[in-house]
Amino acid sequence: MSQGLLWLPLLLVFVLLAALGWLERRRQALFRQWSDGSELAKLDDSGGAQLRDGELRWCSFEAGQFQDKGSFDICCLELVELMALASGDAPLTEESQGRCRLRLVGKDLQMDVPFADADRARRWGNQLMERARCDL
Repeated sequence: MSQGLLWLPLLLVFVLLAALGWLERRRQALFRQWSDGSELAKLDDSGGAQLRDGELRWCSFEAGQFQDKGSFDICCLELVELMALASGDAPLTEESQGRCRLRLVGKDLQMDVPFADADRARRWGNQLMERARCDL
């Protein structure tokens, strides 16, 4: 009897891992639906983003669905800066890694898009500027 009770915590861990895997799979499936037909799309711990028809939209995953957090028209994009996530207006260096945000500036608008990875944010910033220049 006591040996059977030793397996109970392992069974609970297995059930927990299966439930977390199911939730992640559901989140990815919902993201695929949300970003269907977009030119650029990303999903990470800080949320999702998509570029479609010259408009960048980003969202977060809350309560089993994606909640829109903001949008920005890249036709009016003038500047993209890589900023630290929590330390105000401190720009990141080229060597910086980890969580950050892209600051999009244009026509008296300023929006921040959160990213979980600084390398991905740099690539996105370059691609957004290329697309903004092509639209001019």
